[in-house]
Amino acid sequence: MIKGIGLDIVEIARVQKIAERQPKFIQRILTQNEQSYYLQLSNRRKIEYLAGRFSLKEAFAKAYGTGIGEELSFTDIETDYNDKGKPIIKKPFGKGVHLSVTHSQDYVATQVIIEE
Repeated sequence: MIKGIGLDIVEIARVQKIAERQPKFIQRILTQNEQSYYLQLSNRRKIEYLAGRFSLKEAFAKAYGTGIGEELSFTDIETDYNDKGKPIIKKPFGKGVHLSVTHSQDYVATQVIIEE
């Protein structure tokens, strides 16, 4: 049974401007493990990754039913990749969570479905 569905879309250039103006933005969005992965990427790929994780976490929070705020922060949500390279949610829980990420030149769009 589906508990929630979340969708999000982000302009990559907007995330880049925020990250350039506010260097701590990266620490507010990415967990320590995600930051380690982020630091290994090329400049363009870093911004795509950051925008993608921002969007994924927003979509997850929508599907979870709380949004980002008092009950759930960006760093409460951690992403990773499975053995086939598919993005997954590791925490707050991973079982029953399905996600999809797509990039274009200008946008990142994500969808999250949470099953009970």
